[in-house]
Amino acid sequence: MIIVTRLDRTRFAVNPDLIERVYSSPDTTLHMIDGGVYVVEESLDAVVELIVAYRARVLDAAQTLGRKSGD
Repeated sequence: MIIVTRLDRTRFAVNPDLIERVYSSPDTTLHMIDGGVYVVEESLDAVVELIVAYRARVLDAAQTLGRKSGD
């Protein structure tokens, strides 16, 4: 999950695997695969960086688990 901020300053977590596309014109809008749309404070570049960091954590956790199980 990544944490983003609505324009009213409330924070929420979203599963980046369910984001279909992200627009910035001028507000950053997350379009979800289920049709949901969220307008967030973070820039498009910041959202992309959050997703990259999330995926890096997932890969690191998978490698760590693999080492612990002897794979």
